Amino acid sequence: MRRALLLAALFACALPAAAQDALLEGGAPLTRADTLRGSITPQRAWWDVTYYDIDVAVSPADSSIRGTVGVTYRVLAPAQELQLDLQEPLVLDRVEQNGEALTVRRDGNAYFVTLRAPQRAGALMTLTAHYHGLPRVARNAPWDGGFVWTQDADGNPWVATAVQGLGASAWWPTKDTQADEPDSQRVAITVPDPMVNVSNGRLRSTTPHRDGTTTYEWFVANPINNYDVAVNAGTYAHFSDTRAGEDGPLTLDFWPLTRNLAAAEVQFQQVRPVVECFERWFGPYPWYEDGLKLVETPHLGMEHQSAVAYGNGYQNGYRGRDLSGTGLGLQWDFIIVHELAHEWWGNNITSADIADMWVHESFGNYAEAIYTECQQGEAAGAQYVRGVRNGIQNDSPVQGPFGVNREGSGDMYNKGGNMLHTIRQIVGDTEQWRGILRGLNITFRHRVVTGREVQDYISEHAGVDLSRVFEQYLTTTQVPVLEYRVAGGTLWYRWANVVQGFDMPVRATADGTTFTMLHPTEGWQATPTTLTDPAAFRVDENFYVTARQVD
Repeated sequence: MRRALLLAALFACALPAAAQDALLEGGAPLTRADTLRGSITPQRAWWDVTYYDIDVAVSPADSSIRGTVGVTYRVLAPAQELQLDLQEPLVLDRVEQNGEALTVRRDGNAYFVTLRAPQRAGALMTLTAHYHGLPRVARNAPWDGGFVWTQDADGNPWVATAVQGLGASAWWPTKDTQADEPDSQRVAITVPDPMVNVSNGRLRSTTPHRDGTTTYEWFVANPINNYDVAVNAGTYAHFSDTRAGEDGPLTLDFWPLTRNLAAAEVQFQQVRPVVECFERWFGPYPWYEDGLKLVETPHLGMEHQSAVAYGNGYQNGYRGRDLSGTGLGLQWDFIIVHELAHEWWGNNITSADIADMWVHESFGNYAEAIYTECQQGEAAGAQYVRGVRNGIQNDSPVQGPFGVNREGSGDMYNKGGNMLHTIRQIVGDTEQWRGILRGLNITFRHRVVTGREVQDYISEHAGVDLSRVFEQYLTTTQVPVLEYRVAGGTLWYRWANVVQGFDMPVRATADGTTFTMLHPTEGWQATPTTLTDPAAFRVDENFYVTARQVD
């Protein structure tokens, strides 16, 4: 019922005219295809997907796939037409329900299926889509999305999918929106021998065939983002471990290429302390029933739920570099830390629209600082998050336009992480802040949310109205400026370069040595000071703001 209400709410929301104008002026023009892909159309709103059954044969020899997808859904309201999505150049051969072929009309990558059987509210129904073809090839995965067809260093075929943003419909027919997740999912992938396929969840069966192929059947017992569902097929080795976690024994499975087994046995030891840190800060790992896997991939990495893609070359940092410039990021493997963080932020809590991808990436970025804090203390974590400010561009807003399948700025990472670090300073109490992060993952466990819901939860549990703070950092490119002047034993201060009504508290020196919390607004305020040299005034560097002396 919760998902049904969310779908109805999203359907009721129109794309703001300002967002449309911004795209038309500063980005690619909006098209009908954008709306069909990114909005809750009438043909999406009336049904709630409950189960996907994927059965796909993957052929590295000609870079093709062929398969069927069973779609089980709950009828929310009577309707006759249903939207499925499948991206070119794949071909939808037919759609069936109750053994009957259904009429399908196509509009770009959206297929509208006319249903014959009565679709009564509350009923569970299933249809089956048959398809084949050459899926889009990812030339620079994971950034461009699609299928990766390559070979490992020994010349063995190596295949993987990475479709975040692009969408799962790049390789299978689906209701391609983050707003609706199945309650569970079967993923059966057939590959040529001796390849092994590793997908999400638990391996239920391995079935060899006379034609020299084998089907690997995986089952996901929990809700899952459809872009997280993955093919990873190659010459894999396997080793495992078990960790005593907050919710009991947690299985850890590792699937490196056979040639990299020794390196993986060393590097993947980092998984245990990362999970321990994140369980303490964010709550229990969300997928105990499905376990936790790391799978080596021919691309850098992706947060594929319970089957995290790893391609960082068994080295610390981000491909051996520290993105913070502090040296702290070389103490751990970036892909292990960042992508595991998404099991909580992005997979457990999923944004309904990718315009709110900051819910995934801002917290994922901030989790890097949290892990640094777990390793080396609070000061080191704060130093790391301040260091990544060097990567902030402030070229466009973090929050994207809604309803058109477009993300906001890449600043959702570094700027978003600094926004959260700033809010932590406002909260002022480490345990209260940790409680907020854990509370988010408990309250919205296995849920699809709007960014507004996350904002409201943080404000409520911080005891401070943070709406203007979120508006400032998510919807503008302006960095708040604390203007100040010192005269006659008085410190005058106010906010500038901010949204209307911005009233974020900030810690600063009023005497040159002690930091105290000030409560600026857009109007000038005053407080006594012992400062005689205005240059001695400083703002706590943990707030992502600037200070400017004015006359």
